[in-house]
Amino acid sequence: MFRNPLLLTALSLTAAVSVWGLIDTHGLAQFAAGMVNVTLKSRGWFVMLTASMMLIASIWLALSRYGGITLGRSGDKPEFSTFSWLAMMFAAGMGVGLLFYGAAEPISHFLFLNQGMPAQDAASQALFLTYFHWGLHAWAIYGLTGLVMAYFMFRRQAPPLISSPVRVVFGDKPWTRTIGWLMDLLAIYAIAIGLAGSIALGVFQVQDGVASLFNIQGAGLGLGLTIFAVLCLAYTLPLLVDLSKGMGTLSNTAILIAISLMLFVLLVGPTHFFMRGIVEGFGNYFTHALSQGFKTYPFYQDAVDKYFTDWTLNYMLWWLAWAPFVGVFIARISKGRTIREFIMGVLLAPTVFSIFWFGIFGGMGFYQGAANRLDPTVVQTSINSTTFILLETMPLSRLTIAATVLAAFLFIVTSVVSAAYVLAMFSTGGDQNPPVKVKLMWGVILGALGLVMILSGSAEAVRQIIALSANPFVFIIIFIIMCLLKALKDERTF
Repeated sequence: MFRNPLLLTALSLTAAVSVWGLIDTHGLAQFAAGMVNVTLKSRGWFVMLTASMMLIASIWLALSRYGGITLGRSGDKPEFSTFSWLAMMFAAGMGVGLLFYGAAEPISHFLFLNQGMPAQDAASQALFLTYFHWGLHAWAIYGLTGLVMAYFMFRRQAPPLISSPVRVVFGDKPWTRTIGWLMDLLAIYAIAIGLAGSIALGVFQVQDGVASLFNIQGAGLGLGLTIFAVLCLAYTLPLLVDLSKGMGTLSNTAILIAISLMLFVLLVGPTHFFMRGIVEGFGNYFTHALSQGFKTYPFYQDAVDKYFTDWTLNYMLWWLAWAPFVGVFIARISKGRTIREFIMGVLLAPTVFSIFWFGIFGGMGFYQGAANRLDPTVVQTSINSTTFILLETMPLSRLTIAATVLAAFLFIVTSVVSAAYVLAMFSTGGDQNPPVKVKLMWGVILGALGLVMILSGSAEAVRQIIALSANPFVFIIIFIIMCLLKALKDERTF
């Protein structure tokens, strides 16, 4: 294992980032912010175009004659039930983010938009922007990356590596080996950095939830590090068992808690108000989602441009940074499904759930704000605590806060487990059942990187560092999608 140049280079690269972050956390955050701002100013239009074209390509593949192709041999059946498949996919892709931003993001958009439009319009547009950030475009990035990997893994029997599409389509040549090696290296780097950011965001939220639950004032870094230590112990056990037993159980539990929490808020809160907003949100989103993907706001003032960069472009880079591990993980659990079933499941189920989730939590934030039971500016002073402050305005707040903390914790664990699994696959040349010791090794490395992110103490700094890891992967994704389309043209002769 340690004679593998790819693994050693990847370990050195990620270790260098860890050491830099431990020695000069502020310097790393400043560097990431500077590089990301330069990238978004010069290539922001390209990022939006890439995300939009991935969505269009996904829809076309689902509706085309290629949609009936099975991701595997003829007769292969899905390994997981549909519910477990969707739960694992959703937990790996977004889980803790929904809990973190459920109310905070719509309220943040509202505060900005309300400066230039009436409150009613600002609230509606705030929900639309939130749906846009977490909906079809995000899952098209994940889904199309996952589809490429699943097709070559199960249909062409290639190793589950980012480089496999290039080697299968163009053959094993010196240039494909060189480019493929670099692609795998950048994928490992993007996975490690992206997942570490998720750990940090999750710990920030769990920390504030525990502080709210036990009325701990000024807990600071000590509580966060304690939660981090418990987290490291918690994700070790799932790495020791079979994927279906570890991830399946954790994902199903986390999703069921999240659904129960959502239903509680829906039924205890102003249900009619939520449902009116959700129905309007569905129509508004599915009517304008595709065109919104091409908006880059070139003729607006600097404040709008900055807001667009800080939110929309950062989100698209965030999803691109996560695409290697979420895409490969989704591919691993999707054997036996058709291309059409894969795309429809990946695109629609999480998007519909996100609309309900943000419609309910965002709607509750607006409702309580209008009733003067919630100060909307909380998102500007303590964005990590927004969900818990909102729950405190409702009955059974201690129970719902505890459930949110537990769900967030489980979502972090599932993300670490899935990322460690994918990294272990890459480290062993594409072994779909990598050795336990390799998975544990990556669990340790991810924990170290997560600690660096936690020490930054800022959700915004974490987002910038995550986005930085996505810069080169934009071009890799485009390349492997071209490989898929070329391979599908030859499908009838395969």
